Amino acid sequence: MAISRAQLLKELLPGLNALFGMEYNRYGEQHKEIYESETSERSFEEETKLSGFSAAPVKNEGSAMAYDNAQEAWSTRYTHETIALGFSITEEAIEDNLYDSLSARYTKALARAMAYTKQVKAAAVLNNGFSSSYPGGDGVSLFNANHPLVSGGVNSNTPSTQVDLNETSLEAAVIQIAAWTDERGLLIAAKPRKMVVPPALMFVAKRLLDTELRVATADNDINAIKQMGAIPEGYTVNNFLTDPNAWFLTTDVPNGMKHFVRTPLQNSMDGDFDTGNVRYKARERYSFGWSDPLGMWGSSGST
Repeated sequence: MAISRAQLLKELLPGLNALFGMEYNRYGEQHKEIYESETSERSFEEETKLSGFSAAPVKNEGSAMAYDNAQEAWSTRYTHETIALGFSITEEAIEDNLYDSLSARYTKALARAMAYTKQVKAAAVLNNGFSSSYPGGDGVSLFNANHPLVSGGVNSNTPSTQVDLNETSLEAAVIQIAAWTDERGLLIAAKPRKMVVPPALMFVAKRLLDTELRVATADNDINAIKQMGAIPEGYTVNNFLTDPNAWFLTTDVPNGMKHFVRTPLQNSMDGDFDTGNVRYKARERYSFGWSDPLGMWGSSGST
């Protein structure tokens, strides 16, 4: 449907002092705090996790050498989505000198809508990360206590009982991450990098990471989380997280959270011969997801 004069009657009348409602600030590219971004030249991208070797056994004197098999553990596929939105201005609105103001105003609104959509889709991976309806390459949800391993064991990137963000739960998460193993059960020396929280937890995160002494206690103990640099990159607030109690940690495990850009944001316009209207559109194509679930740790909170 084109933007016509009937929708903009006030702008055709003298004495109009101000137009408002589309000048709000917007949140930045918060997905960059979570995802590694790569470009793509195909309709989809697929990544495969490999299994290394198990710990070397003792070779008894005179006995044969032990041999192990390398294998693929599992694969994950990123299918890119096309995101597009547009608007048009009628020929009559253009004739009545509304073209310049409308095109300038609504192209900005179009950019804002496209940027907002990207952040919602990026955050959706975390928002849906506890649901079995959104399995990854290993067959379970992103945040799960039973990520299966080739060795027969499991890795867990979530607490056995979901917990709220506090000193005890944060320390337990750091300890749990340190115990992660590869597909054959060998420790991988994983460490957390950054905390990701919704706005409701930003003050809690600030106190936990930046207070010199322990939080919410009369003891004169140091804040070990801060002194040890347990979360070296601090915290970031993601305004598109839907659960006010959920909190997350990014880790230094490579190939975790991935963002593939198939087509960067493109803007175009053209005139429609039949109607005389001028049409604008914005389009981009991308995907968000994860390859190795150990790239993130998460808790949905106790409530």
